[in-house]
Amino acid sequence: MDTLPEQTSRPSWWKWAIALTASLGALLEIIDTSIVNVALRDMQATLGATLSEIGWVVTGYAIANVIIIPLSAWLGDYFGKKTYFVFSLIGFVIASMLCGMSTSLPMLIAARVLQGLTGGGLLAKAQSIIFETFPKEEQGMAQAIFGLGVIVGPALGPTLGGYITDNIGWRWIFFINLPVGMLAVLAATIFLNKDKPNPHMDRRVDWWGIFLLTLGLGALQVMLEEGQQDDWFQSPFIVAMAVLSVIGLTLFIWQELTSENPAVNLRVLHHRSLIAGSLLSMLLGMGLYGALFAIPIFSQTILNFTATNTGLLLLPGSLASGATMMFVGRVSRRIDSRILIAIGSIMMSLTMFNLSTINPMTSADTLFWPLMFRGIGTVLMYLPLSLATFAPIPRQDAPAATGFYNLTRQIGGSLGIAFLTTFIAQRENLHRSHLVENITLYNPVARQQVQGLTAAFQQHGASLDIAQKQAYGVISNMIDLQGGIISYEDIFYIVGIAFLVALPLLLLLGKGGKDKAPADLH
Repeated sequence: MDTLPEQTSRPSWWKWAIALTASLGALLEIIDTSIVNVALRDMQATLGATLSEIGWVVTGYAIANVIIIPLSAWLGDYFGKKTYFVFSLIGFVIASMLCGMSTSLPMLIAARVLQGLTGGGLLAKAQSIIFETFPKEEQGMAQAIFGLGVIVGPALGPTLGGYITDNIGWRWIFFINLPVGMLAVLAATIFLNKDKPNPHMDRRVDWWGIFLLTLGLGALQVMLEEGQQDDWFQSPFIVAMAVLSVIGLTLFIWQELTSENPAVNLRVLHHRSLIAGSLLSMLLGMGLYGALFAIPIFSQTILNFTATNTGLLLLPGSLASGATMMFVGRVSRRIDSRILIAIGSIMMSLTMFNLSTINPMTSADTLFWPLMFRGIGTVLMYLPLSLATFAPIPRQDAPAATGFYNLTRQIGGSLGIAFLTTFIAQRENLHRSHLVENITLYNPVARQQVQGLTAAFQQHGASLDIAQKQAYGVISNMIDLQGGIISYEDIFYIVGIAFLVALPLLLLLGKGGKDKAPADLH
């Protein structure tokens, strides 16, 4: 990328065109992370797959994503930032077309892996390009434009996916990427600054580092994606994935710290703001993707919402996020980022505590304001966190730093979803067993309920024996519903506590927009 002084020959609006172009590429990738979730059952029916098999459409994309994101800094240096970004966009468009044209499950999974490999490069390079393009005083608004995609994308994906799947067909959730992707390719070709040859670039490839990264992160992601349905460490496969992950990542760290030309520059972790910001980014990923994952499941399984209605439920919060993002982008230079992050964390905690009071009478109207405040609180954390993390980091370390930062958010999301699905299943069983203990003929309330339901079924023509079985079936369903609701209450409460516990990490961050720029940024 051109240095800042060399960009002064461009019109003043040129850098904003770069920001919009980079953000559009990132938005494509982020939407496709969640857009398929509401279409899995339709894909399953079309391709004749089992539920566990169709899950690899999501797992394959996630694995490819987490592997390529930390490599994006090296790939950008090796091939050129613009060249790599445009290549990733073209690859993403081709992969999307192949996904939509898939006639078998293996073809669809292979296309999704290709989509994840090319999409991961879009996410990490987009933030790096924006960081290197804008001077410090304009970073707030520039990162706000990028942040719009990151925050709105996860909620927009299910909304868009649900509508397209219900009204057109699941293949069009991929075909819709073609016109938008080609527009992004054209904009990137026109607006992104030309790559300059780097005579100091070491052209040797750290093949061992790439292999160990692929092994370690790939095994970790498989473990997180498949752990719940395989009963975690009761499964030899999950145990093998855990062992491979630990061995692969340990050897990867050793290889990168001792190599003269590492594929991933881990030395940027000597910046304490990056370490603290990445830990908070992981927590934000758990809250953003994990909690957002729990709400649609609750809506569809407990409230019986359709995919479209679930998407519409999340939409107002996404719009609130967009409006807040622009506001925070404008005021970020005048306020210490750590104050905004603290406000956002507390707001997220209070929202989660509010959601922990859900019950069978909960409706879309009841969830409206909590989801609105969740959208606002997420932005108050996300944008200031980016600024506070990267403000003290020299510009030459930006590509590696943004790659690592985005990786932690992705892994945080995977950890959050894995934890929530496991916790929900375990707590449902626990609460069900406790509730069942009270359903005995010695309990007058339970006995009265059974007798009342039995009499009602007998009035509709059932014999005494069948009416009693039907009565116990109704009560069993009520217990399942109540156990599920209580387990969701537990989840939201724990996530709320986690945001409060992480607040001391703010002491390790920079002030963000109020930091003085390092000398090497000028």
